[in-house]
Amino acid sequence: MNEDLKKRIKTVLEGNSVGVLATIKDDQPYARYMTFWHDELVLYTPTRADAHKVEDIEANPNVHILLGYEDEGQGDTFVEIEAEAVIEDDADVKAWMWSERMDQRYNDPEDPALIVLKCTPSVIRYRNDDDINTPQEVRL
Repeated sequence: MNEDLKKRIKTVLEGNSVGVLATIKDDQPYARYMTFWHDELVLYTPTRADAHKVEDIEANPNVHILLGYEDEGQGDTFVEIEAEAVIEDDADVKAWMWSERMDQRYNDPEDPALIVLKCTPSVIRYRNDDDINTPQEVRL
């Protein structure tokens, strides 16, 4: 992978924790805002075990994620990510992601209602960077 492109993608991931996660249900897309953490290019997002998106992912693990695009015409670089989502119930991952904001919805990282969606990209499209010719695409 082009290291400069990977660095640019990681800059978008590091600077934008809130993005859009789209799932498919009955051949229709459903999108919602989510908060994301990342480890290299793999994304993680917390959700409730009983959320509709969990059912969607169990039926079809293909998801689409948008992160970036901060202002109109300024800082509008963003990434489109095609990924496969799996449900993760790993205590270490939950502890790594835990923040005080999460205690509004969950008791603690061990709350049984809390699960994590691990989204492993297959394609990342880097877009709207005036410094380089975009879009650029990485296939993983």
